Amino acid sequence: MQKYLKGSSSLLVVLIVLLIILPLPAWLLDMMFILNLSISFIILLISMNIHDALQFSLFPSILLITTLFRLALNISSTRLILIENGYAGEVVKTFGDFVIRGNPFVGLVIFLIIVVVQFIVISKGSERVAEVSARFTLDAMPGKQMAIDADLSSGLIDESTARERRTKIQREADFFGAMDGASKFVKGDAIVSIIVTFINLIGGLIVGFMNNVGSFQDIINIYSIATVGDGLISQFPALLISVATGMVVT
Repeated sequence: MQKYLKGSSSLLVVLIVLLIILPLPAWLLDMMFILNLSISFIILLISMNIHDALQFSLFPSILLITTLFRLALNISSTRLILIENGYAGEVVKTFGDFVIRGNPFVGLVIFLIIVVVQFIVISKGSERVAEVSARFTLDAMPGKQMAIDADLSSGLIDESTARERRTKIQREADFFGAMDGASKFVKGDAIVSIIVTFINLIGGLIVGFMNNVGSFQDIINIYSIATVGDGLISQFPALLISVATGMVVT
């Protein structure tokens, strides 16, 4: 089973890397965005219903894969925005129209607020909690090991129970150590999203003028809707993942 999971994850990572290189049609990109949003909701629901962090021990690896998947979709949507005159699928367009409501400035401000909330409040807090948890878990390992040895020597537990407890302590240390590093993926993702947003907007305006897409107002409307829609459809799942990360480490 473990060998099957490793093979599946390797294939999944290769497919995600191919998404970065290969251009995607708009309809396939729409499906990928919906899949990304659905996965984020599922991860959040799982994190809300676990009683022990070790029940979701695959979370650091899942966090890395989902972040890579989200960045691959970001690159694919940026490619379509610059090539297809601001059209990157119906999902991006719908998100942009819903938020902007005819005012590009308001849409950009809302997007920046979401990114700042995720970056400064949720991601920063989750990163700090994971760091402290990893440190305290490692510092407490010798005492826990001594307690297990004392219980074993006094006959309160047998050898199999002691072995199981030692394994759990080691898994806890490995998990929180991995979460300490994996939480930085979310913070880096927020930074990249801001950069990609400015690239989409500025690059889109330049391409729009070069291709003579329309008047100045038309070009601003087209690429601002695409930029805000792309940013929101990327950052909303990232926000859900950030909340799930905070719930798992706390």
